[in-house]
Amino acid sequence: MSTSQNRIEAFDAVDLIHAKRDRGELSTPQIDWLIDAYTRGYVGDEQMAAMTMAIFLNGMNRREIKDLTMAMLNSGERMSFAGLGKPTTDKHSTGGVGDKITLPLMPLVAVFGAAVPQLSGRGLGHTGGTLDKLESIPGWRAHLTNEEMFAQLQEFGGVICAAGGGLAPADGKLYALRDITGTVEAIPLIASSIMSKKIAEGTGALVLDVKFGSGAFLKDIERSRELAHTMVALGEDAGVATSALLTNMNVPLGLAIGNANEVRESVEVLAGGGPADVVELTVALAREMLALVGITDVDVESALTDGRAMDKWRNVIRAQGGDPDAPLPVARETHVVTATRDGVLVEQQALPFGIGAWRLGAGRARKQDPVQHAAGIDLHAKPGDTVRAGQPLFTLSADEPERFARALEAVEGAYRIGDPGEPVQDGGPLIAERIGR
Repeated sequence: MSTSQNRIEAFDAVDLIHAKRDRGELSTPQIDWLIDAYTRGYVGDEQMAAMTMAIFLNGMNRREIKDLTMAMLNSGERMSFAGLGKPTTDKHSTGGVGDKITLPLMPLVAVFGAAVPQLSGRGLGHTGGTLDKLESIPGWRAHLTNEEMFAQLQEFGGVICAAGGGLAPADGKLYALRDITGTVEAIPLIASSIMSKKIAEGTGALVLDVKFGSGAFLKDIERSRELAHTMVALGEDAGVATSALLTNMNVPLGLAIGNANEVRESVEVLAGGGPADVVELTVALAREMLALVGITDVDVESALTDGRAMDKWRNVIRAQGGDPDAPLPVARETHVVTATRDGVLVEQQALPFGIGAWRLGAGRARKQDPVQHAAGIDLHAKPGDTVRAGQPLFTLSADEPERFARALEAVEGAYRIGDPGEPVQDGGPLIAERIGR
């Protein structure tokens, strides 16, 4: 229903649907009206569902995508960190299996004088959510007022928290609709969804971690590259210094997949240890984030080994009510899968392991579902490692042992032990390329 019975509408939704259905181009005023009318309820879900399918099938040009992004951005408030007195830089990942990079990355970047306003989300399906992971820490709270966020950025240089409902509310409506209409993968809709929120956050610079491969949102590197180029252009057009790294998600990132266990692994990285791939990507993204705000010639790795990044972590966790020294949740039940033969682990597909962790309780099927913070999978070997018969390959953790059977079904055939010298199917280097000026 329209909020105003007497309002004369500038356009008709059916005309716009026809235009995009027939591969036409929508004008800036048409897109502005469509998003506004949908946000206030004049355009119904059934009409917007038809439009999203038309966009999915026929695409949008760069100008249309920019207009869509700005219309969604202008549907709500826009934050500003102009008074901080330090440059702001942020990171967004398109999501993957074992992707806990935000946790060590935020304090690492904050060490060097940049402020990191990291507004994060929750997991859905096989991709984990940063807020779910951090809520494994006793007392930690995700929801801060704008004043609390600003104060924390000023004092410690970093924050990870939930985005307020006032940022790009049109995206919230549209995202929920896309999820149930088979249009999630449309690049114009993905790009405008991500970038409207990120631009609304008010950061001065943004690095995009756009993943490809088995466990990624978009499996094909060409599609991921197209998405990266589209989002970088949107950021630059909006005056936000933006770049992207295309990163490999054919195998899980790190050794932990879940919530509490990913926090443990992140703390290991902040202590100067942790898996090599997590460290590599954390350092690469930190360098990129700092470079975009003009902070170069700094020894990023040293902040992980000398305790500076760990000190930042402890400060920001305490600032949000968390206890960085408190024990993290531990599952009541575990199930260990061992190697059946000697050889080399030549395959470990990310997506099935992500689904396995989800079935153990680490993820949610619906946004309102709770997660089990102690549930997940801990890997004991990565592709290329030599293993012996009887050696643990991975451990499943859950509070209910009846969950193990379905998790084991998910990972069946997703890993393979081969002979020494057999090619390892890892999909190539972790960082495939950089996109941006």
